[in-house]
Amino acid sequence: MEKFAAYEQRMKKENLSQAAVDAFKGNFDQLVSGVTGLVPEKDIEAVLELPKLSDMKDSKMVDVKAVLSQTAVLKLNGGLGTSMGLEKAKSLLEVKDGNTFLDLIAQQIKYTRKKFDSQVRFVLMNSFSTSADTKAYLHKRHSDLISEPDVELFQNKSPKVDAKTLEPATHPEDPDMEWCPPGHGDIYPSLLGSGMLDRLIKSGIKYLFVSNSDNLGATLDLDLLAYFATSKKAFVMEVAERTAADKKGGHLTKRKSDGRLILRESAMVPDEDKDAFEDISKHKFFNTNNLWVNLDRLKETLTQSNGTLPLPLIKNKKTVNPRDSSSTPVFQLETAMGSAIECFDDAGAVVVPRERFAPVKTCGDLFILRSDAYKITPESTIVLVKSSAPLVKLDDKHYKLVDKMEALVDAPPSLVDATKLTVKGPVKFSKGVVIRGDVTISNDGSSPALLKRTQGSWGHLTPTEAAACIMFSVSANQIVA
Repeated sequence: MEKFAAYEQRMKKENLSQAAVDAFKGNFDQLVSGVTGLVPEKDIEAVLELPKLSDMKDSKMVDVKAVLSQTAVLKLNGGLGTSMGLEKAKSLLEVKDGNTFLDLIAQQIKYTRKKFDSQVRFVLMNSFSTSADTKAYLHKRHSDLISEPDVELFQNKSPKVDAKTLEPATHPEDPDMEWCPPGHGDIYPSLLGSGMLDRLIKSGIKYLFVSNSDNLGATLDLDLLAYFATSKKAFVMEVAERTAADKKGGHLTKRKSDGRLILRESAMVPDEDKDAFEDISKHKFFNTNNLWVNLDRLKETLTQSNGTLPLPLIKNKKTVNPRDSSSTPVFQLETAMGSAIECFDDAGAVVVPRERFAPVKTCGDLFILRSDAYKITPESTIVLVKSSAPLVKLDDKHYKLVDKMEALVDAPPSLVDATKLTVKGPVKFSKGVVIRGDVTISNDGSSPALLKRTQGSWGHLTPTEAAACIMFSVSANQIVA
């Protein structure tokens, strides 16, 4: 308690709510007590069967207009996209045809309101890093939305913990670096501490759909909304089936001691259970981070637990200055919002198509979205033109950051007939390039090689050769078969 007093004083000085202080205290107590969070295989049972969105036709069983009027859509918008070299809200990155993530999200909300003549609510959860840029953009492009009440939920911030002393970390050169985001599990204390939870409930909002702003697959599905409303469940998570590519990631499981669904991440697995953890035939489902929350039930649960949900701690080891590995080692204490599934007796999950989990985490993801493999629908959703997206692997040395990628891509190539594209070395894509089948492009030189379409063909490749999925390399400024 003596150590925590310094944290409480610091957080109060920053005008953080009591709910934020209590949530951090819960995390700090777990850190100090040495909670491991390990979940051995013997304590859980696999989740084998779940309802599927593909089988649901629930929207025909409800008054859609009425249910939408009781619904709010909340997009997590606190990330800067630093892994892609961005220094502004990631949602302000142009995705397709001049539209940013935020444009498409806003247009989806407006389309739904107009089609069903129902005022579904819209909320953005911004951080201290994204609030100003996001609100300025909304004022410019969607002034009708920014003028609405409670359009912004402000994410809290947490003090970094000195890893050696467990005292609040200090960095006099830049005091802002003494703070960090608390993870998206902060949505619950933010809703409570800001008073927004009570205001939404008072205005008749019962159902909250939460997803990441960079996941354009996470649209407001009416069958899912109707299912959630009629199920009377407190909490429903959208999950997708794990593949071999997902075996290292977390999965949904059930705790034997109380029968509750829980999320089990790799850090929660004892070494002797790693093989079982990666067995996708046993542990079949992963969290898409698309969640449905009954606000009345959330308020009831928060009240019963003295204002905080007991979420498992995520302890991230960093340095106080993330750009200086020699600076003071710290812990950043975070929680995940999906972990709240274990806080409710009657939580559930629904299996959704992989298309509802399509976050843009890399420039390769963005490269595909900007191509003709995807199109924008009249509803302002982005959908695949064909049944599956091509696999794109760009050389991180030259395409990892957005500005570097854009310098090498005058226009996205056609990928509608591609199955796989691998780019090694710096290759500059000019307008009109068409990729078909499985293609690898290599440039061993240090200067960008130009890839262009001339007289209806690819450089020295005929359309027949291209269609036959020939592997080719690029050197100097020409294509060599």
